[in-house]
Amino acid sequence: MPSDPLVTQHVLEFPGGYTRSTGPVVGRFLSELRARRIVGVRTAEGRVLVPPLEYDPATGEPVTGEYVEVGPAGTVTTWNWVHEPLDGHPLDRPFAWALIKLDGADTALVHAVDPEHVKAMRTGMRVWPVWRDQPTGHITDISHFVPEVTKIVSNVRGEYRIQAGGALRVFLEGIERGVFLGGRCDRCDKVYVPYRAACPECGGVIPDTLELPDTGTITTFAINNLPDPRAPQVPFVSAYILLDGADIPMIALIGDVPAHEVRQGMRVKAVWVPESERTASMANIRWFAPTGEPDVELS
Repeated sequence: MPSDPLVTQHVLEFPGGYTRSTGPVVGRFLSELRARRIVGVRTAEGRVLVPPLEYDPATGEPVTGEYVEVGPAGTVTTWNWVHEPLDGHPLDRPFAWALIKLDGADTALVHAVDPEHVKAMRTGMRVWPVWRDQPTGHITDISHFVPEVTKIVSNVRGEYRIQAGGALRVFLEGIERGVFLGGRCDRCDKVYVPYRAACPECGGVIPDTLELPDTGTITTFAINNLPDPRAPQVPFVSAYILLDGADIPMIALIGDVPAHEVRQGMRVKAVWVPESERTASMANIRWFAPTGEPDVELS
């Protein structure tokens, strides 16, 4: 395909690189960077400029020549996220260009910030510089800034055994036999299930167990959309069930009914695993299923 005669290509190049004098102010700033220090210069009005300038941008007056070490940490005053870095950018992964006001400075420095994710980036965040291994006296001696350490992550794993005793052992032994055991407080006349040896309301002793039926009424429930190995399907329903004759509900799964058909007041019955598979565990109850009885009106 013939080239367009009206288009010509030009190249602007400085062989060996474009060289300029830094001057005493910028030169001092770059020399300090080579030593892994960041300095600003003080103006006649007492403001500290970072990066340093030869003249106060507010008044046009020459700076005092007094250099002040600042940072190295600072605060992000504003930022812009770079989703796709270009070849000349300081990082090869998404990062933020930010204005960073270093501690002790009155002006902000433009540099790259490398958070874990764009959601971790925010105005007001504290950042620290990451220095290159071999500084040369250039602004890129600071590779980039990173957020201040505000959290640590530690892997935690503990193994322990719980031995059921007292009232809980009595209750689970009943579950192994396919029976719900509760207890009636002689003072409050309330029936609690699972069985407990003392009344949680008045502290009175509950010496004897009371066998309760495995039918009850749903008092409230929640539809769950996250998988659970105990659940019959997803979504599944967990519900508080008031067993017949009890005064407080217990929590259990609901099965054999679509989740959207479960309702308060629904009558349900425990679905037990086969007797040969039972142990002293609540796993003996697969779930509660509707009985088909009319709903109970809850007060």
